[in-house]
Amino acid sequence: MKASRYLKLFAIQLRTSALVAVQYRYDFIVDGIISLFWTFTALAPLLVVFNQRAEIVGWSRGEALLVVGWFTLLQGVLEGAINPSLITVVEHIRKGTLDFVLLKPADAQFLVSTSKFLPWRVTNVIAALAIFVFSFREMGRAPSVAALATAALLFVTSVLILYSLWIITVSLAFYVVKIDNLTYLFTSLFDAARWPASVFPAALKIVFTYVLPLALMTTYPAQAMLGKLTPQGALLPLAGAAVFSAVARWVWTRSIRKYTSASS
Repeated sequence: MKASRYLKLFAIQLRTSALVAVQYRYDFIVDGIISLFWTFTALAPLLVVFNQRAEIVGWSRGEALLVVGWFTLLQGVLEGAINPSLITVVEHIRKGTLDFVLLKPADAQFLVSTSKFLPWRVTNVIAALAIFVFSFREMGRAPSVAALATAALLFVTSVLILYSLWIITVSLAFYVVKIDNLTYLFTSLFDAARWPASVFPAALKIVFTYVLPLALMTTYPAQAMLGKLTPQGALLPLAGAAVFSAVARWVWTRSIRKYTSASS
């Protein structure tokens, strides 16, 4: 299937989710307000720490806020686009109804990854942009065009890494149907991404860079916006996105062979 047809399918799925959200306007507004509330309460630990000191391991408050902004942005992507669709896959596997997806003339991974969106999670995007603006105002400067371009590229790599990790996690449902605790563990670990990677001990820093690459998703983009990321440093998120995407695809194609439908 051509790329244009996949883009059309994606647009249809997104439009369907938007129409559903519009039908429940009150829920949309309430969920959006709650999302903003939790976003700004997440700032509390950082503000408490910086109330006691001017900087943490080389990060000023304004710089650390950029990391929180990236965490907020990616949390919106996770909870608004990735998680709703892929959790539906687990339900299909439990019920043995994934056949409805597998029999369609399109890539199954694409279909399950775009089956459901939560449009009200756009509030995370708004909150993240507000945090970025506040951060640079506090630092008394603005990011360069080159820094913004690099950060935009790293946003793509961050989404790819986050999506790949979630695909790998959800694929385990083909082997162990009940993975609720595992998905909860993943989202709990993701909370660590709100802190600059350098605040963690050396061993954890390695884990959060190469094994569960939280640093590549938030710390590196923040460094890019600050103009502190070297060209060599920018290659690591690019390589990470390529590797994790390939691994996720391999895990998905192998795992789906284990699927047993309700009629089998």
